[in-house]
Amino acid sequence: MPDSLTHLKAAARKSAHEALAGLTMEQRGSAAQAIRRRLISMSIWNEARFVLLFAPGTDEPDIGPLAELGIQAGKLIALPRFNRDSGSYEAALVADPVADVTTGRFGIREPKSVCKVADLNRLDLVLVPGLAFDRHGYRLGRGKGYYDRLLAAVPGRTCGVAFDAQLISAIPVEPHDVRLNCILTPTRWHLVTGQPRS
Repeated sequence: MPDSLTHLKAAARKSAHEALAGLTMEQRGSAAQAIRRRLISMSIWNEARFVLLFAPGTDEPDIGPLAELGIQAGKLIALPRFNRDSGSYEAALVADPVADVTTGRFGIREPKSVCKVADLNRLDLVLVPGLAFDRHGYRLGRGKGYYDRLLAAVPGRTCGVAFDAQLISAIPVEPHDVRLNCILTPTRWHLVTGQPRS
């Protein structure tokens, strides 16, 4: 990556962390609840039969309750799991969002080793975390590229999930960055259209 792009992404990450730090626990809780309410009222959720969620970190919207809601609705639910052999993330099925999950390598909750690997080609919907997102469908991750490699193998719809404070005007883009189909926040539903930004 060119030095200029490295600095731009570092600056964007710093700004995103500062914006997140400004949110109180009460604001995070109410915002996450609004995100969940908005999503379950939409066709993108109701029509999906196989969904990849994410186990939220402390600075990400808590979408955890969607796992149980999805299972109750008869959906297949999966979560990302780090595969030590390949050094990448895979999707693994969970039947019980409490009993089937443990703390993984990076301190992130993920499916236990007994949970079956899911076929990425079968996923209808992937909810995607990130530090920041822009209206062109690009996301700023944590710099390892794990999620971009996972998303590159998914033909289903991909939706960034964020607090409103995580939306910025433009994410610095690299060739490997995967463009999302839509962005969901507590107050906005943004369907990505137009040509990819170069």
